[in-house]
Amino acid sequence: MLRSVAQVAKSRLSCLFKQVSTPTIGQYQRKMSSSSTVRYLGQEEAQKIDEELFSDYAFSVDQLMELAGYSCAVAIAECYPPETLTKNKGAVLVCCGPGNNGGDGLVCARHLKLFGFTPSIFYPKQPPKQLFQNLTTQCKKMNMAFVESLPEDKAGLTNAYDLIVDALFGFSFKGPPRPQFADILDKLKKVEKDIPICSIDVPSGWDVEKGCEDGLQPELLISLTAPKKCASLFRGKHHILGGRFVPQSLEEKYNLSLPTYPATEPIVRLQ
Repeated sequence: MLRSVAQVAKSRLSCLFKQVSTPTIGQYQRKMSSSSTVRYLGQEEAQKIDEELFSDYAFSVDQLMELAGYSCAVAIAECYPPETLTKNKGAVLVCCGPGNNGGDGLVCARHLKLFGFTPSIFYPKQPPKQLFQNLTTQCKKMNMAFVESLPEDKAGLTNAYDLIVDALFGFSFKGPPRPQFADILDKLKKVEKDIPICSIDVPSGWDVEKGCEDGLQPELLISLTAPKKCASLFRGKHHILGGRFVPQSLEEKYNLSLPTYPATEPIVRLQ
């Protein structure tokens, strides 16, 4: 009798999983094709949306940072599954700047670790705010290495990492980078044809609206909230939208025309 009940339960579970199956690649691609009308935001408009999320909608900075960083990690794992990165066993260098984009990078690194990658963090200018100190502590408690400086020679990066995450500057950045970060960008540009670079929201060195031929040329761009105007000039392999937290009323107010996210996914492919 017990054996019979177990068999019936197994049969019902089997039927349930068949009915509630995950989206196929074809379904995912159909979702991708619906993104053609999405709007690309200028800097001022992107800042206004952020301000409204924090004020009118009562989101906290760390709340949105967690959602954004998580979606970045999912996008990276989608495009570069850790089991396929065999050269350096899924080693990822996450380069973090002093602002919120760097905070997104720290959250991303934490989730990449949970996804089976081996992230190291380069954080040359750590801000004193408690939020960033907490994110740093979380990464250290998960035994992530913090790199003090980038190697001078190209081989020092190509022989150590399978991926580089660019979380240096976000959409609020203006003007040329300071010498310290200009040197960092130069070192990263030297390896961009040898190691895939994944930029968060805006490729570092780019003007948020006009782009920049002299900035980084990432293979993966992860736009957050909505793509910025410079993303229309992106010529890399993967363009993914993350940050699935925009309320419908805010989307309608700014006429964002965001694509439909597949099922419960935190990301949607734009390219």
